[in-house]
Amino acid sequence: MPEQVDSLTLLMQKALAGDKGAYAEALRLTAQLLRPYLSKRLNAASEVDDLLQEILISMHKARHTYDGQRPFKPWVFAIARFRLQDHLRAHYADPLRHAVDWDEIEETREADVTETAIRYESITAQIGQLPEKQAAILQLLHQEGYTAREVGERLGMKESAVKVAAHRAYKVLRKLLDREWKK
Repeated sequence: MPEQVDSLTLLMQKALAGDKGAYAEALRLTAQLLRPYLSKRLNAASEVDDLLQEILISMHKARHTYDGQRPFKPWVFAIARFRLQDHLRAHYADPLRHAVDWDEIEETREADVTETAIRYESITAQIGQLPEKQAAILQLLHQEGYTAREVGERLGMKESAVKVAAHRAYKVLRKLLDREWKK
């Protein structure tokens, strides 16, 4: 043990021996010691206070693990560092849990391009009035259930070209249906 023992180590040794006053003083001095450490690493004062309380609780729960023959500060700073890491992990991981999966959005967007509120079978006559390629695209998408990518592979087109052609076909089809429904 080093020649010069700091006051926190002495207080903790007394606290382990059953001195409640020494334990209360050790907690007070530990809070004073850790506050600047936490303030440098956290933005909000409320976070510092909350985390400081968690550290003191952790210290209290783990006090039986403290070896009175060793320095106190490294032991308490280890607890503080772990609690800080837990806090930061929880704070920064939460947005990641709710992050948007772009692959999922792309699949949904692809599905939206090919979905319609009208059943294919009910508008077969109007689809027959479309240009041959547009009619084939709609048939593959809606009647046979292929994705835009699969339709593109079958027809020798790029996926984006299939989507554009389908969109144009929807516009023409909408005009044809509007005319028919107004009759």
